[in-house]
Amino acid sequence: MRGSPRLLIAIVIAIFGAVTYFSSRSTNEVTGEVQHINITPDQEIALGLQAAPEMFQEFGGEIDPSHPVSKYVEEVGQRVVAQSAAHGTPYKYDFHVLADPQTINAFALPGGQVSITVGLLRQLKNEAELAGVLGHEVGHVVARHGAEQLSKQQFASTLVGAAGVAAYDPNHPASSAQRAAMAAAVAQMVNMRFGRQDELEADALGVKEMKQAGYDPEGMAELMQVLEQAGGSRQPEFFSTHPNPENRLARIQTEIQQVGGPGGDVGADRFQQNVLKYMQAR
Repeated sequence: MRGSPRLLIAIVIAIFGAVTYFSSRSTNEVTGEVQHINITPDQEIALGLQAAPEMFQEFGGEIDPSHPVSKYVEEVGQRVVAQSAAHGTPYKYDFHVLADPQTINAFALPGGQVSITVGLLRQLKNEAELAGVLGHEVGHVVARHGAEQLSKQQFASTLVGAAGVAAYDPNHPASSAQRAAMAAAVAQMVNMRFGRQDELEADALGVKEMKQAGYDPEGMAELMQVLEQAGGSRQPEFFSTHPNPENRLARIQTEIQQVGGPGGDVGADRFQQNVLKYMQAR
């Protein structure tokens, strides 16, 4: 009986978290997906702008936006946005080049701040591959993956808190802490699984955006091959938020056929003029 008040409190906390999470419903205008998100697009934009400086510093800082390579990446990104469904969203898209030469990465913050590292840029061969990177990240923004993950994490944290309250044993505090830690680990794995699905959805959206913007969507498939050759993630896929590139390639090829197959602008000459020249000068 002594444990029943804690169990009751835990149940109340869990119910409150569930009601809060599941009552926040909206339909994404681009994907048609019903999502549980408790922040507005304006709040997403504000969060992204607030987080950007710290994120940039983690990857060597931002290259001057007036630099030719930065202006070129911005132009390609804006072309993808202007001629795709992303244009009709309320987000403010900006594209940044980060100076880290070793890390092969790109990411999007909520609200439209998209970044690519020099380490990834130097692996690419043409503008279509660059459009694939940027289209994938724009896909995350239009699908509101960042906001969706925030809501999921808040819900998971509430459940972990409830589990901690229910599991706490004043006579065996170490055992209680261990059970709470296991609950937290399970919640993290759940979020990782959602993350992998988000990556696959962003691939599909990126392929569509590339085709709409006049790029050869095969650039997205080539991008996966670049990532695979560069090493990619060698963790078991179950424990990674990003599916291994080789596991995404077949899905991407299917998406390419659905949008009408390959074709369009590759932009190798423009890429060589604007990016390869910069890389050779470093």
